[in-house]
Amino acid sequence: MVAVRRASKQIVSAVLVAGGLIAGSASVFAQSDADQPSQAFQEALAAFDQVWAASDLAFTEVTFTDGAATGYGQYTPRENTVFNDQEALTVYAEPVGYAFRQDGSSYSYELTASFKLLNLSGQVLAEQENFATFAGSGRTKKRELSAALTFQFSGLPVGDYKLETRFEDEIGDSQSSFTLPFSVTGTN
Repeated sequence: MVAVRRASKQIVSAVLVAGGLIAGSASVFAQSDADQPSQAFQEALAAFDQVWAASDLAFTEVTFTDGAATGYGQYTPRENTVFNDQEALTVYAEPVGYAFRQDGSSYSYELTASFKLLNLSGQVLAEQENFATFAGSGRTKKRELSAALTFQFSGLPVGDYKLETRFEDEIGDSQSSFTLPFSVTGTN
């Protein structure tokens, strides 16, 4: 009787494993049977890939924001560029044209950011190299990269300033920068 129960359990286990394999195969088949994009869409994607690879590092969006961005395109632009002397400066940027490194079926990117705080005569008041890194990898090329940066400067006198931010593409060996002018008022 014990041998029959063991044999029955083994048969049930084998059926469950086989059922799982068939279900998995059905799932793969269902995925591969999905509608494919049109030929025109595929050609447009290939053209976009070529243009991206030929482009230099640049930005499609750069702005001060009200609070930190929560993702790509998820930010509120600041209505003005006037800050009180205790207020953090938050910046949103969308870099494009950065390079990818392919490793098997994975694509990776890596950008570093540096900044300079300047007065209007060009004197550097503060600076830091490579203070932020934006990196990632995946099975596809991630082209919707948002860079959210926060700066906290203390002790700035009332006046006008420029925040110069430089991004370096560590894989593509290129760089690009942007400058955002702003003003500081007294404490609120």
